[in-house]
Amino acid sequence: MKTIVVASQKGGAGKTTCTSHLAVAAILSGHGPVAVIDTDPQETLSTWWNLRQVDQPALIKGKVTTLADSLEKAEQAGVRICFIDTPPALGDQTRDVLRLADLIIIPTRPSPADLWALGSTLKLVNDVGKPFVFVITQAKANTRLTLQTMAALSEHGPVASSILGDRVDYASALIDGRTALETARSGIAAQEVMDLWAGLKERLSENANGRNSTKGVKHG
Repeated sequence: MKTIVVASQKGGAGKTTCTSHLAVAAILSGHGPVAVIDTDPQETLSTWWNLRQVDQPALIKGKVTTLADSLEKAEQAGVRICFIDTPPALGDQTRDVLRLADLIIIPTRPSPADLWALGSTLKLVNDVGKPFVFVITQAKANTRLTLQTMAALSEHGPVASSILGDRVDYASALIDGRTALETARSGIAAQEVMDLWAGLKERLSENANGRNSTKGVKHG
């Protein structure tokens, strides 16, 4: 089983949107069974899951202190991919979660505020020594600020070449426990997520084989 942790110190960066949409993308791509875990006290991901009308992805409940055991049980139950959403207030408990990751996703909006808040997130990620990738969210495609953000992030690590745009489809789909992949399968938002997942899955495979992936990411 592969464990993907979505983490960022900056609130509003799109952690829950990334977690929920990528989980559904993994299912639609045939990489299930998929599970999600919500470690954010605000429980936004859990609220979304409770509104869903389908069983996948599965929601695993448990405390951070018993997370390793929960992941082991999930793997024994046949789960292939597990996504973990984290709170914006990063601390020792988040560090413990990051240590369990096969890949860490750091969603980042193309804004100065997000870049300024990056330091504390990177410190934790670097402390645990796990592979990570930046994902740009809520972006205006091909704008100068988005391109500048990609360039700035690439100085610190790999950046996913597929970005998630600033689109109403992402937020509106969550209202009733769905994703843009389910409300507008042929829409631009859905294609963005599928492209992003394809790159991340390739990166997971490369990491598992002990190689550094150069597919689906940009480096400085």
